[in-house]
Amino acid sequence: MKTLMILGASYSQIPLIRAAQRLGIRTVAASIPGDYPGFQAADDYVYANIVDADAITEAARAAGADGIATCCMDTGLFAQGTACSRLGLIGPSHEAVRLCTNKSLMKEAFVARGVQTARFRKIHSEAELEAAMRELPFPLILKAVDQMGSRGIYRCNTPEEVWANYPKTMSFTQKDYCLLEEFIEGILFGVEAMVKDGKPVFILPDGTSVFQGFTPTPVGHYVPAPELADVTDQIIQQVELVIDALGFDNCPVNCDFIRRGDKVYVVEATARAGATCLAELVGTYYGVDYYEQIVRLAMGLPLDPKLGGEGEHTPNLSHIMISRQSGLLTALNNDNPPAADILDLSFNVSVGDEIRSYTNGRDRLGQIIIKGSSLEACRTRLAQVLELITIEIAPQN
Repeated sequence: MKTLMILGASYSQIPLIRAAQRLGIRTVAASIPGDYPGFQAADDYVYANIVDADAITEAARAAGADGIATCCMDTGLFAQGTACSRLGLIGPSHEAVRLCTNKSLMKEAFVARGVQTARFRKIHSEAELEAAMRELPFPLILKAVDQMGSRGIYRCNTPEEVWANYPKTMSFTQKDYCLLEEFIEGILFGVEAMVKDGKPVFILPDGTSVFQGFTPTPVGHYVPAPELADVTDQIIQQVELVIDALGFDNCPVNCDFIRRGDKVYVVEATARAGATCLAELVGTYYGVDYYEQIVRLAMGLPLDPKLGGEGEHTPNLSHIMISRQSGLLTALNNDNPPAADILDLSFNVSVGDEIRSYTNGRDRLGQIIIKGSSLEACRTRLAQVLELITIEIAPQN
C-alpha cells in the first residue's frame, strides 16, 4: 500500500486525508502534539513540527512516504518542498517554496520575470523606511515577509500610520526586515491553478467577497466572475509568468490579484490550494473532487480529465459567516432543511463560546457553500439560507 504524509492535522486537512483513503492510500498525519482531528482521521500519525524541514524529511523517510501533501495553509510548505526535493518525491521544489514563503524573495522574483506587481521597498531600518516613504505613493502597506494571512500586515494612509505600525509589523517577523509596498486600490480577486510536469492543468479566476479590516480579507469566493471576463487573457498570462518566476511545478497554485482599471496586479502566490472553500469551489466548478486531484498529483496518479476541461461547468459560491461584534454566543439555530444545492453548511462555534469581532480567518463562525444554475441564482439562494440562520451574541462586560 502506498503512503501519503499530510502536513498538518487540523480540520482543513481532513478532506485531504479522506480523499487519500478513498483511493486506497495509507495516510500519515504530521503535526505537533495537540487535540487535532487529523490524528484520529488518518491511518497513522507522527509528532513533528511541520515548519521544521529536517524533521519532516526524516519523518517522511521513516514512514516510507511515497508522497507529501498539504492544503489551505502555508505553514508546512517549506518543509514539504524541502522534503520532496531531498527524497525525490513529486511536489513543489525546495527553491519554489523558498521563494513563495518569503514575500520579499517572491516580489524580487516577480520583478525579475516581468510580473505585474505593486512597487515595494525592502526595509531594514527607520532610515530606509523614511527614504521609502518619499519614493512610494500613499496609501502604503507594511508587510511581515514570513507570516500567513493578515498577520503583521497594516495599511497606512499617512506617514504617522507608517511609523505607528512599523514596530507592530517587526514584532511579527523572524526576519530583520519587512516590506513597504504601494497599496493598489481596486477589485480583489483570486486565481486557483494546478501545474503538472511543467504545464498548467487549469487556470481558474474567481471573484472574492471582501471584509474590510486593516487590509482586505476574503470572506467568500465565487465562480464564474463576470467582472473579470474582459481581462481573462491578461490574468492567464500573469499566472503563467508567476509559475515561471517561482518555479512552480507538480503542485496546486493559489494567487491573489488586484484589478485597477484595465490592468491586473499579482499580490502574492503560493504552491498549495487556497483556503476559504477554494478547493470546494474548484471541484464543484469542474465536477471533480479537487482534494482527490491534489492527492493524485502528489502520488503520481493520473488526474481526472474533467479538471480544466471544456464543457458545462457549475457556478458556485462560498460564504464565511462572521461577527462584527465580540461577546458570548447565546443562540445558534439553523432552520434550513437539507438540500442538494447546499453543499456545505457548517459551524466552527457552539453556544457558550466566546466570539471575537472578525479580523481574520481564525474568527470565523462557519461556512456555507452553494451551487446553482448561475451566479445570480447562487446569490439569491444564499440570501434565503441566511434568513433561516439565527446567531445571537451577548456583549460581555
